[in-house]
Amino acid sequence: MGSFVDFQNEIYLAGLGGAVPELPLTAAGLEERARELLGSEAFAYVAGSASAERTAAVNRSAFDRYRIMPRMLRGTSGPGARDLSVEVLGTRLAAPVLTAPIGVLELLHEGGEVIVAEVTKELGIGTVLSTLASSTIEDVGAAAGSWWYQLYWPADNELARSFVERAVRAGASAIVVTVDTPSLGWRPRDLEFAHLPFLHGKGITNYLSDPVFRAKLPAPPEESADAMRAAILTWSDLFGNHALRPADLARLREWTDLPIAVKGILHPDDARQVVDAGADAVVVSNHGGRQVDGAIAALDALPAVVATVGDRADVLFDSGIRTGSDMVTALALGAKAVLYGRPWAYGLGIGGRAGVRHALRVLLADFDSVMGLSGCASPAALGRALIATAR
Repeated sequence: MGSFVDFQNEIYLAGLGGAVPELPLTAAGLEERARELLGSEAFAYVAGSASAERTAAVNRSAFDRYRIMPRMLRGTSGPGARDLSVEVLGTRLAAPVLTAPIGVLELLHEGGEVIVAEVTKELGIGTVLSTLASSTIEDVGAAAGSWWYQLYWPADNELARSFVERAVRAGASAIVVTVDTPSLGWRPRDLEFAHLPFLHGKGITNYLSDPVFRAKLPAPPEESADAMRAAILTWSDLFGNHALRPADLARLREWTDLPIAVKGILHPDDARQVVDAGADAVVVSNHGGRQVDGAIAALDALPAVVATVGDRADVLFDSGIRTGSDMVTALALGAKAVLYGRPWAYGLGIGGRAGVRHALRVLLADFDSVMGLSGCASPAALGRALIATAR
């Protein structure tokens, strides 16, 4: 594959033959198309956020407080002038982006997690697999290139250990512990449909396929409808861990030698505590606005976290990325890489494999273009000097 921005030339050259793109070329366009095509419950699950959705809104508006200050005459716009690759937590990526862990992809497309794994492998970027996936850890591991496993630490340490050990055996390169979801936020869009997919047996494949979980069941879940209902109730009892504390990272370290990232950090003191407890990275995130309405924008939290632990741990960014310039801003403010969520999920729902590939290529081409036109030959060239505060 050549430069990511070559996607632009493909589109224009196809236009010479009268072809125009079938899929939207903006995140907003992908969302609107998904709203038209997806079922109401599926769209609500992906699009919805907590309560009045103010946190989701400020995740986006926070980017308006910064402006890129492009530098000229740097020779960074020509063919082969840029190398966007980075190494994060020992994982080499062709660009500093991984797909964020989004659960229950069967709502959007059968085998969604495997599709995402295959597409990210092709593009050379990373993917983070959700605990609440519709595909098994093993199936995704067999299809993926660079992938990390996201752990929702259940209220049972042996089950948590089993998830982690399965991920290690399947080839994960890091473990990402999400700490901002000990329970689900108040999400009116889902509540209006009285729809929680897990209670319908969706998104709990990795529980149903786990030997530790299955040992807790009165009967195999595939045996009958009653057995499946018992499995779902067992899942409900185990999801979320209100007792989890930074010190528990030492227990996780006993289970694996893989790098550990903690996702869902906003306060610098929390970042310090988890790094002191052994985390190799933190992911600055408010769960895309899905947990606490009125919370600080993830981008506003990023600089203080970088200042607090950036010299001891990798800092990644999640929540609000929609464009290449968003990526540049987050990286210039100190993130080593970003996690990208909803737009590729909309692409999956709209067009399956082609939709995911399209959505990711749009982001990567945009990022590649902005990097070159801003005078940056690599992510290492990004820094606070490239960013001005909007008046």
